[in-house]
Amino acid sequence: MAAAYVIIILLVLGLIFLFAAVKVAREYERGVVFRLGRLIGLKGPGLFILIPFVDKAVKVDLRTVTLNVPPQEVITRDNVTVKVNAVAYFRVLDASKAIVQVENYLVATSQISQTTLRSVLGQVDLDQLLSERDQINDRLQTIIDEQTHPWGVKVSVVEVKDVELPSSMQRALARQAEAERERRAKIIAADGEFQASEKLAQAAKIIHAEPAALQLRYLQTMNEIGTSERTTTLVMPFPVEMLKALSGVAEAMSPDGRTGGA
Repeated sequence: MAAAYVIIILLVLGLIFLFAAVKVAREYERGVVFRLGRLIGLKGPGLFILIPFVDKAVKVDLRTVTLNVPPQEVITRDNVTVKVNAVAYFRVLDASKAIVQVENYLVATSQISQTTLRSVLGQVDLDQLLSERDQINDRLQTIIDEQTHPWGVKVSVVEVKDVELPSSMQRALARQAEAERERRAKIIAADGEFQASEKLAQAAKIIHAEPAALQLRYLQTMNEIGTSERTTTLVMPFPVEMLKALSGVAEAMSPDGRTGGA
């Protein structure tokens, strides 16, 4: 009977040692192994064996992490207070450094992202923040990545998401945008008038040099009027030469003309 108890105890101890010794790391995980508190290396992916109660493994996820940077109140260089949030994408490249060099690389990366966001945006004007988003994103990514590199963390992308402006600033920007649209509309209208006047001047020169062009235009106009379905006007062709003859007669019959004949 005592032997049976001993066997049961040995089996239980064997199972405990087995569960403590055998570990499995997924494809995207690495096990950082410490032996009596000293780092001895990485294990995984797959099955690996530890010495029970001597070795300790800390698993690290190597997949890309999406970090939402909470809204930060920022005072821009031109003294405008805005609320800005962002998103950062990073992953662990060196699992040993991520565990040994920093207490919690997730919290540390989040904190350095928040402080860098406030620092960088405080050095730009509001117009730059709204119009030069790509350059600001690149600058944020470079600075944060330099800070997290000693921790074995690679920051690949940082994007500014939303910029919340005060209501007074929103109204001012709306008025500015409206004024800009009116200015562009006036410039386009003036440019159209200028081009139209140039075309009219060119047409006048052509008609003056070629009188037949005026007759062709006259005939074209009559054709357009005649083919219109809604017109009720009757157009009678009248030779231009007859108009010139009548004009000459009118000049001859004028008081100045009679005086010259006498």
